Amino acid sequence: MPRVFVGTSGYNYRHWWNGVFYPRTLPQKGWLEFYCQFFDTVELNVSFYRLPNRETFEGWYQRTPGHFLFSIKGSRFITHIKRLKDCQEPLEILFDHAQGLKEKLNVILWQLPPKFKLNLERLKEFCSLLAHISASNPVRQAFEFRDGSWFCPEVYGLLEERNFSLCLAHSSVLPSVERTTADFIYIRFHGGESLYGSNYSEGELRDWSERIRGWHKKGLDVYSYFNNDAFGFAVKNALALRELLSSFSPSLRRQE
Repeated sequence: MPRVFVGTSGYNYRHWWNGVFYPRTLPQKGWLEFYCQFFDTVELNVSFYRLPNRETFEGWYQRTPGHFLFSIKGSRFITHIKRLKDCQEPLEILFDHAQGLKEKLNVILWQLPPKFKLNLERLKEFCSLLAHISASNPVRQAFEFRDGSWFCPEVYGLLEERNFSLCLAHSSVLPSVERTTADFIYIRFHGGESLYGSNYSEGELRDWSERIRGWHKKGLDVYSYFNNDAFGFAVKNALALRELLSSFSPSLRRQE
């Protein structure tokens, strides 16, 4: 049975406190547990900026319900500094630490830099390395390309060979192409009119719910994360999308 997950990109935002999402009386150490009362997945973006130790990942595992799933953002050291080149050691370290999430680790997202042009051979080598390192502990992989040169048949074919997903990054400024390259869809909602700062309208969310319904009918898992964290828009929009999805399939309200 295909699954649909809706959450936010990150959960530990100070500006979500004091009634925006987290109650004023709730200390920060209880935010993740509170978040889990409303959502069954989160995209951890802290791992993009710095790699938490394995004990931190184990703590997230222990603090979340059994049905809860994580996506994590791959290290910017790999994507932005190394630019996917000679990455075996940092990849092995990342996978070792992230295994603290055990079966709750579902997807790793690789966001490439905006001025990193198409390098098919480097992507091919990186995908081979990913497949090799994750062979014993399979984890889904998704790629968010931020330069338009990557959106080409050669890249689509490479991702299809590995069952890696082409991330659908929704915004008014980032390049994006709707192309299915895996048995799952990975969507990042960055905001419509203003990057990270737009509130999606009810009509926009209804349109997205219909598209997600279509992918679900085709047997595809769908992961949707709202990255428009300003003013708590991400939480508001994610809750609204979940409600719209539950209207056609009550099982999507909470997936055990």
